[in-house]
Order: sequence, then structure tokens, then C-alpha cells
Amino acid sequence: MMHVTPRIEPSPESITVTEPHSPFRTTTARRLTRGLRHWATAAVGALALTTGLVATAPQASAADLTQVTSFGSNPGNLSMYTYAPDGLPADAPLVVALHGCTQSASDYYSHSGWPKFADSYKFALVLPQTSSANNANSCFNWFQSGDSSRGQGEALSIKQMVDKAVAQYGSDTRRVYITGLSAGAGMTANMLAAYPDVFAGGSIDSGLPASCATSTSAAYTCMYSPPDKTPAQWGDLVRAAAPAGTTSWPRVAIWQGTSDTTVAPANATELRDQWTDVWGIGQTPSSTESLTGGTTLSVYDDTAGKPAVEVYSISGMQHGLAVDPGSGAEQCGTTGTYYLDTICSSYQTARFWGLDGTGGGGETPGSLPAPTGLTVSGTTDTTASLKWNAVDGAASYAVYRGGSKVGTTTSASYTDTGLATGTTYGYTVAAVDSAGAVGTASASVSATTTGYTPTCHTASNYQQTVDGRAHQSGGYTYANGSNEAMGLWNTLTTHTLKETAPDYYVVADSGC
Repeated sequence: MMHVTPRIEPSPESITVTEPHSPFRTTTARRLTRGLRHWATAAVGALALTTGLVATAPQASAADLTQVTSFGSNPGNLSMYTYAPDGLPADAPLVVALHGCTQSASDYYSHSGWPKFADSYKFALVLPQTSSANNANSCFNWFQSGDSSRGQGEALSIKQMVDKAVAQYGSDTRRVYITGLSAGAGMTANMLAAYPDVFAGGSIDSGLPASCATSTSAAYTCMYSPPDKTPAQWGDLVRAAAPAGTTSWPRVAIWQGTSDTTVAPANATELRDQWTDVWGIGQTPSSTESLTGGTTLSVYDDTAGKPAVEVYSISGMQHGLAVDPGSGAEQCGTTGTYYLDTICSSYQTARFWGLDGTGGGGETPGSLPAPTGLTVSGTTDTTASLKWNAVDGAASYAVYRGGSKVGTTTSASYTDTGLATGTTYGYTVAAVDSAGAVGTASASVSATTTGYTPTCHTASNYQQTVDGRAHQSGGYTYANGSNEAMGLWNTLTTHTLKETAPDYYVVADSGC
């Protein structure tokens, strides 16, 4: 799925200059002279990686990664690859890892170090892959709202991959995490904002704040000189992207090199401001620590005293992912273009998320069995009521909407409030013992709130796509949600779309 502007010949003054290593290369830019390209190389820079990277980087073997070809409607036109270690237990965590521009799933698998910890800590990996069909440099389109908003484009494709992997591996929906490098990090921030009910944590490596950009020009501003918004303004962007009534948020790690000239280090500060505000905590670290590789770790605890946001600042590191080749327990990855020998970011992030079994920033794992009999006892426009069978030895129960905890209760029932109308939510429940250790999660159930009021929108196929009600692939337009064909992607073809559920549209030309 490509996202480009309609083909209109620009005046010389309107030409946007970008380079092959830029995530935003346009058709008009390719017409520039070599001299102008030389100027662009020096003046513009990019979020991505050199075009020689994929050819020179070692690739994982086919035996390591498995391509999954059917995982949903895939409106973002992405490819899904997975890795599951031998002996993967049921209810294991799931980690989604997003590559950078011009990279691939196997390239990221080979260099990042995540497979080592998937093997040792026993969790499954999902590695989405984009292509030049979506973006000239195979970047995730983090700067396009039609690809980075809930229920749309690439973001929805990644969510569908999560659903497929959870079903395939029996993953614990409370422990789904996402990480990414560069453009993949920009998409990671947007995914955490759009799907806080899916992801328990995230890691943004050399990336940008959620919703920092919704256009190509704004993307460059964010990369080189991010807006100096207040923490509340940054936090409001996350709250606006998330489902209405969200009260539980993912725990976020932020990685940034101090000598990065592609994504300015100021982005790490704005990211910290954004996610600490979302958590309702201040911007003064609860603690700081010096780590290997010239790394300073700043920790921001939640109101319960557990790390909610962590910032890893690596002195002198340029743009890339921090790795530390070697066989030591805290080492990982291999060096390469934009894989920089400093510290193993994957190890530190896995510990922060508690994937090593220590509980990390989340809850301490316990031994109580999973509650049985979880059912939906009722719904309204804004609430969903649940009940389940009591567990012997349980002092309380933790209730999860997707991968995030939404509440606790001492009884075997709970009502979740502040939900969006006409929306489906997934729930699990876990028993908590008297020491606060959380047991195995129950099987999940889905609850759909009532009362959605349909709305209709008549516009050209091009405008429907720009407004986020449709998407285009191969020059043709399709309604979001239903994926109904609407014809050519242009300003001459007009349709009426009816939103019958949140982010679900059907063609309603005969009447609405």
C-alpha cells in the first residue's frame, strides 16, 4: 500500500528534495539532477539506512523465521514473520519487533539480539516487514495517520499479526510488547498510543514521540528539531489516539544516542515528557544509574514505586540500535550498519519488561492457577461486566483489557467502565495471592458495548483515504474495516461510506 500525493507536476519551487536513504522519497525527487542529489545528501539526512544495507547484512536462515501468509485483511500490505523457540510454553510472552528503513525482518532478527532472549526467556517473536510497495525505502509509514492510527493501514496489519500469533502460540495477552528502530521506533510509539489495550510495554529505539508528525514535512521537523511541547500537550496526543476511557498504559523504554544527527537527541526528552505525563508522574527521575557502553539510565517510577518509563542515553552513540556482541549473559546482537557496539539494548529492555522472570516494571509472577469460567455477564453503551469462578488462595483478582491491567477486585466479578460505544474489547483475569504475586491469566473473552450511531461520509476516493476512512493499494481504494472495493484512487470517483462501528466502513451509495 503506497501513500503518495496525486501525481501533479510541481513547480521548481515546490519540489521536495529527498534521498534514496530517506523514508520519504517521492517520484518528483527521483527526477532531480545528480548535483541536486549531492546537495540533498549533505543537507537533508534521513530516518533510515543506506541502500547498501540489505545487500551486505547477514540474513537469518529460512529455518529460523517462518512466514505467515494469512493473518487477516492486512490493509497495510505488510508481511508477517515469526520465531518461536523450542519448548515454548503456553501463556508465554510475545514481542513484536519493527525493523528500520531498507531493512527486513530477517535483517533485524540477525542483528538485534532478540532471538537470544526469546530462546533463554521463552517467548515468541513477531517481525513485521514492509516493502518498497508501501514506501520507497521500505520504511514503516509512522508519519502517515492513515497507516499509524488505530484500526487503519499498517497499524491494523500489525494488530492482526498480534492476534494471529496469540492464537497460534497461545501467548499471554497480558504480556505482549513492541519494539522498533528508527522508523520502526516511530511506528512503535504510535502503536503504543493507539493500542494501549494490546501492549503491556514498548521500547522506542532512536525514535520519535507518538503523533509527532502526520505529514512528510512535519516528519522532517520532528526528526531534526522536534516541537517543544509541554508534557501535557504530548500526553494529550497519546490520549487522543487511544480508545476513549483508557486508564492503563504500557511501560515504555526510550533509547537514544547523544551524537545522533538523524533523529535529534531532543526527541528522547519529548518522549520522556509524553509518557511520564500519560502515566501521571513527573519529569524528575526517581533514580539514575550508570551502565556499560557510556549509558546513563534514568528511571521514572509510577505511584506504586515501579518503573513506568526508562530513558537510556548513550554517550557518543550515533543513529542506530545499541548491541553488544559476545556470549555473556548481558551481551547480544551483531554489529552492522546502524547496529552499534555499545550495550545490549534488547537485554536491558527484556529485563525492564520482566521477561527474565523477575517481574520487571510489571507485576511479580505467582503460582496461582488461572480463573475458570470467565464470561461476560452484561454490557451497556460504556460498560462491560464480567464474572468468573473464585480461585482458592486468591486475595484479589487483576482484570486485564488486552495486555493492560484496568482494575482489581476482591470478588469474582468486575465492571469495566468508560468504554467506547459499539466497540469490542478482549478481557482476561488473573488471581493475586496475599503477597501480591499474580498467577496465570484466564482464557480471554470478548465483550462488545452497545449503542453505536452510524454516520455517513460522501467524498472522492482520494479524500476518503486522506480522511482515514479508506486505504489504497496498487492504485485502487478499499473501505477501512470491510475492505470493500471502491474503484480507482483519484479525485474523480466518489462514494458514500457508512461507519457502522468504530473504524468500520461499508459502501452505502444507494442510501444511508
